[in-house]
Order: sequence, then C-alpha cells, then structure tokens
Amino acid sequence: MAEATIGIIGGTGLYRMDGLESAEEVAVETPFGAPSDVIVTGTLNGVGVAFLPRHGRGHRVLPSEIPARANIYALKSLGVQRVISVSAVGSLREEIRPLDMVVPDQLIDRTLGRPRTFFGDGVAAHVGMAEPFCPELRDALRVSGGRAGATVHDGGALVVIEGPQFSTKAESHVYRSWGANIIGMTTLPEARLAREAELCYAVLACSTDYDCWHESEEPVTVEMVVANLMKNTAVSRAILADVITADLAEQGCGCGSALENAIVTDRSVIPSDVRERLSLLIDKYMM
Repeated sequence: MAEATIGIIGGTGLYRMDGLESAEEVAVETPFGAPSDVIVTGTLNGVGVAFLPRHGRGHRVLPSEIPARANIYALKSLGVQRVISVSAVGSLREEIRPLDMVVPDQLIDRTLGRPRTFFGDGVAAHVGMAEPFCPELRDALRVSGGRAGATVHDGGALVVIEGPQFSTKAESHVYRSWGANIIGMTTLPEARLAREAELCYAVLACSTDYDCWHESEEPVTVEMVVANLMKNTAVSRAILADVITADLAEQGCGCGSALENAIVTDRSVIPSDVRERLSLLIDKYMM
C-alpha cells in the first residue's frame, strides 16, 4: 500500500477519485469506530493519496451520522498530513453563483451535539481555532481552481448547520445578517478534529444553489443540488488533481504543531487506556 500524504474527503456527488494508480481499498478500524467507508489509497503523479467518501458510497450517511472522529483518525493513521474536503454548499451572497467554487477562511458553528473533540476522559486540550483552515492549503486550492478555469471566490465565512433539513427563509436571512457567505452541513466538526490531529485542512466548497433567501430563485431542493454537483464534478476533479501535484513539500503553516502547547493535563495523571487510545495524536508530547 502506498503511503498517503494527502487525504481527500469527498462530499455529495464525489464518491470516488479517478486516476489513482495502484489503487487499493483499505478498511481502517480506529478507537472511534469505523470510518464512513473503506479508504481508497493510491498515487497520482507519484503523490500518495487517500480518498474517503464522507457519506459512504451510495450516499447512505446523513450529516449528523458522519463518524468524523473515525474519518480524521483513519486518515492520520495512513500517514496523511493534509486533508482537502470537497463539500456542497448553498450561496448566501448574490455574487457567489451556483456552480462557482469557494475556498472559505472562516466558520460559524450551528451544529448540535456532534462529537467535536478527540479529548476528554482524563485529557484536557485546547487547540486554537481563530483561523480554522490551513492558509497554505487554501492558497493552493485557489491557485489550482484558477488553473482549472473555475470561478473561485477566495475567503468568506461558511456557516455549518445540523441538517438534514435545509434552512427556513428566516434562518437563511439571519445567517446573511451575520456576514456568512455560504452554508453547508459537514465541515464541522471535521475542521476542529483535523486541527486536533495536527493536519492541514481546507475546503473546496461547490456552490449549488442560493439556499432559500434569494427571492428570484426557486427554494433549494435535493434535485437542484445533485444536478449542479454533477456539472461541477469534472472541475472539482481537475482542481484536486492539480493541487495534489502542486509543490506542497514544506509546511510552514503551524498546523502540524497545533497540540504543542494545547494539552494542559499533567502527563502523570492521564489514564493509561486514554493515552493508548490517543497515542497516534499525543505520543510525541508525552515525554
């Protein structure tokens, strides 16, 4: 099995990664259960890649049911250092049209009760989330989007709701009043967990609709989302292929040391079973 350094989490409409050489399915078990599906590893132009469909093949996992901890832990265990999330979103701004791409730089959390940390049970850790996405990976996605001929919006706030229902009109207008640019259901707690796992993480957001705030457009439907995602699939894959082979050898972003000063628990009182469960994440800080 090729060691993967880049992980791709495919969202609605993106259930496989084309073009991988020496592709192999890997069933990964984690201390947090099984991931959404088997992970496909392989190489693309010599770069090791691990692809995971967030909703499972056949799209059988609701946003609230996504085993985000298992997904991130599994990718980390395969050697992944950078994670690109592909996600369908609704637009909350006139200038972000359906079929446009967005590389957001901020998050607003409106999820309810999803497990959002690897820690607890005797270990307290507090990572910084002021800048929730890796700036280097964001920049690479923006550049690759331009090379692929996509209309790419650089920056903006992504509000993540619980779902699975779409927003009411009142909610949609509230999110607009907060300054949110796009809306989705899956980036959280994924981004929080990626930071705790010291992985670079960024989102390629595919705008599929105007949510329900736009009076001149029809309210969002599943048919509308899927139809526009199918139109954007080829562009998304071209962007991914380009960014995977970009020069990302150096990590000067600080994502890889997010836990360095985050664990506040005295090492001597961490329960042995918890230390074992979290060994992949914390061993280098246990000396």
